[in-house]
Amino acid sequence: MEFENRDEYIIKKYQQDEETMIQLYVQWCSNHQIDPIALYQRAYPGQVQNESLLKAVEEKDQESIEISSDTLLEVLQMFGNDDLAFAVTEEIQKRSKR
Repeated sequence: MEFENRDEYIIKKYQQDEETMIQLYVQWCSNHQIDPIALYQRAYPGQVQNESLLKAVEEKDQESIEISSDTLLEVLQMFGNDDLAFAVTEEIQKRSKR
C-alpha cells in the first residue's frame, strides 16, 4: 500500500512539474511574440495537439513574467523535450540576428 502511494505521489509530482514547464514555455513565447502552438507543431509535426499546451495557452495570465531563454532551454531538456528546445534555439538565433 505504501509503495502504491509513493508511486502515485511521484506520478502526480511529475505531472505538476510538467504543467509548470508548459506554463514557462507559453510565457516565454508570449514574451517574445511567438505562437507557442505553431512552434510546438514545428518541433513535433507528427503529434496530435497537446491538450496541456492548449489549456495553458487558454489560461495564460496576462501578467508578464520574464523567463530567460537559458532557463527555458534547461527546463525543456530536463523533461526530454529536445526537439522543442531545438526549435526554441532556432527562434533565439533568428531574433539575435535582427
